[in-house]
Amino acid sequence: MTSIPTPRNPLAEDAPVRVPDTGGSWFESRHPSAPLPQHEERPDAGVRFTDRPDDDDPDEDEPYEDEPYEDEPYEGGPSEAGPAAGDPADGEPSGPDGTGRDPGRDPDRPEGPGYTLPPVPEASWTLDSGRRRSWISRALLLVILLIQTAMSVRLSNTAFQDEALYMYAGHAQLSHWLYDTPLPKDYNTYFSGAPTLYPIAAAVLENHFGMLGVRLFSLLCMLGSTALLYGFSRRLFNERVALGAAAMFAVTQSTVVLGFFATYDAPAVLLLALAIWIVVRTDRAPAPAVLLAAPFAVLAVGLKYASALYLPSLVLLAVLTGRRDKNRQPLLRGVLLAGGAGGLLWLGMTFTDVLSGVRATTTQRAHGAEPWTELARQCVEFGGLMFVTAVGGAVAYALRGRMNESPLVRTMTGPGRRRRILLGLLLTGTALLAPAYQMHLNTSVALYKHLGFGLLFAAPMAGIGLARLVGPHFRHPQLGILLWVVTLALGLSQSTWRFDTWPDSSRMTEVVRQHVTSTGRYLASADNVPVYYTSDLTLQSQWTSTYGIGYVDQAGALHTGDDGYRSAIADGWFDLVVLDGVATPDTDRVVADAIARSPHYRLLGRIPFTHVGGTGYYRIWVKQ
Repeated sequence: MTSIPTPRNPLAEDAPVRVPDTGGSWFESRHPSAPLPQHEERPDAGVRFTDRPDDDDPDEDEPYEDEPYEDEPYEGGPSEAGPAAGDPADGEPSGPDGTGRDPGRDPDRPEGPGYTLPPVPEASWTLDSGRRRSWISRALLLVILLIQTAMSVRLSNTAFQDEALYMYAGHAQLSHWLYDTPLPKDYNTYFSGAPTLYPIAAAVLENHFGMLGVRLFSLLCMLGSTALLYGFSRRLFNERVALGAAAMFAVTQSTVVLGFFATYDAPAVLLLALAIWIVVRTDRAPAPAVLLAAPFAVLAVGLKYASALYLPSLVLLAVLTGRRDKNRQPLLRGVLLAGGAGGLLWLGMTFTDVLSGVRATTTQRAHGAEPWTELARQCVEFGGLMFVTAVGGAVAYALRGRMNESPLVRTMTGPGRRRRILLGLLLTGTALLAPAYQMHLNTSVALYKHLGFGLLFAAPMAGIGLARLVGPHFRHPQLGILLWVVTLALGLSQSTWRFDTWPDSSRMTEVVRQHVTSTGRYLASADNVPVYYTSDLTLQSQWTSTYGIGYVDQAGALHTGDDGYRSAIADGWFDLVVLDGVATPDTDRVVADAIARSPHYRLLGRIPFTHVGGTGYYRIWVKQ
């Protein structure tokens, strides 16, 4: 009779147990109480952690044990991992008798694997990104920047009225400085940025490289912003999050449009990104180092006054990114940055005349009449997907702060839950500042541009959301690819739509140039465009816009608004009138009706164009 062997106790000292190796896989090993073999090392051997817990403030730092680390068994098997040293090759019998059995083995002992899987290399688990990993990450960033470049340079249209205005104003400022010629207008009262900063740079670039050169300058600024976003996101979290943040930010409508738009928004975003990068990069430096960010933040405000909306977020970021092992350093960073930026702003407004421009164009700006529901719809359309991704990333970061998949990271400490919640609220909440401000003003003017400033702050959280969606070891890459492709498709379609919102003025300017002189008086729907394209023939003071008029008749009476246009047309004041029906459709109808009643004008022609609203016409009248 064959005896039935007694089952072995799995807790016996000599029984094999399953413990994790340093590579995160599972393999057969001796009982933990047994001494380790010579080739095995402690999981934390040779690992240095520079981010130590703060013993004085245990609530601020907590071990990354929000949830147990879940690992998966090694599924490769011996055929994938390769046989251990001394093991027989695949398909060859082992043992002296060729049967695969060891004759000296106890027949009563249950059979098990005749080998032990070697430890998996720790290359995929390293906490310190090596040179190879860094170069791969930079190569992926370069691909992202190339995609962003391609999306921006594919946009094409003639100058938008704001682009034309800033370039012409820059030339006028240069002439005023060099030759003391009078300025055609007080640009300070209706520029939402200092007229002596970006317009001057745009004029210098336009002199040498034309309008294309100015637009390429904006492209370089937005590419630099994406690269800086990658840099401070990598510093805050890790490379995967940084690449996700850059990939999401690079394809949004605001980034793509501003990357080929000759306005001061792109350099303002660049300076703001540089200020954020300095704040994050100096997190472990002495507190006064954060003052390096103040000049760039203030210069961003000088370029675009609305950038001041993000200075409080920058100060709070300096506090939250301070060293946790020094209780006073984070608060001191915030105080120094706030004081430095505030002092520079005071100097700028005291010794320059920009304060009147800030009041006229920003703080005391006239309110519109658009409902907040329409503004909310536009915000959701232009930036909603990235914002939702950022919110998801902020929630995931608050629940689990661990950024590295390695089992070694379980022994580390990182930002406490309170600090993680505050950082997520700060970065994602900043994206709501511009929409809230424009809902307060009830206007959607430049909303699509202002959204990009807030999304710059929210992008790191969007990177976390994308990384958590993909999962560890790229478990669900299809989800991340789907999210990014949808964002890319929206960016492509919305940016194309944006560049089609104004008509192509090339044929119109060809006709207008044949009928203007240096002494005539002209009326145009978007007068900045013909002013820019006929700058060698006319002055800006010769042109009147359909945005407003102040006409003084022969009797000395002042006429404004619709009455001003009717009186000027009735008196034959203008030598040429150009209407497009797009920029100011209501005023265009008033002017066209007045021309139909006046004997002084004849229709020169109708020039068709296409835009998002369909087919339109430039109507040009000349005085007869």
